[in-house]
Amino acid sequence: MNKILFVCHGNICRSPMAEWVMKTLVKEAKVEHLFEIDSAATSREEIGNPIYPPAQRCLYAHGIRGAHHEARQVTAADYDYYDRIILMDQNNLRNIRRIIPSDPEGKICLLMSLVGKDRDVADPWYTGDFEATYSDVHEGCQALLRQLLGK
Repeated sequence: MNKILFVCHGNICRSPMAEWVMKTLVKEAKVEHLFEIDSAATSREEIGNPIYPPAQRCLYAHGIRGAHHEARQVTAADYDYYDRIILMDQNNLRNIRRIIPSDPEGKICLLMSLVGKDRDVADPWYTGDFEATYSDVHEGCQALLRQLLGK
């Protein structure tokens, strides 16, 4: 079982987008039985809130339907449970260190590093560009799936 946790600041835009994109990709590859995928936040600001409506509309426009979502904050126990913790930006990396101070098993990485890019996934909460975020998330999730399936 590949247990993956996507993390962003509030868990209402980028990380649930990544969660739903990845769930769709593994379903299309007929390997959903090999994966457990979730998302979380580094902050407490949006706990309990659903996915941000413009993020959900963007996913729907790409044929991706997700299930019920309630934002939650990442916990120290998540480090032991998940195999991979994928962050959206450098701020998330700094913030997660308050919750998970070290990464001895090398589980934590930035999403765009999986495609060889040294940059963040822009936060559409601030940019308003959900399509650009979707494009980065989709590219990163495809790379992650290829990596995990050895393709």
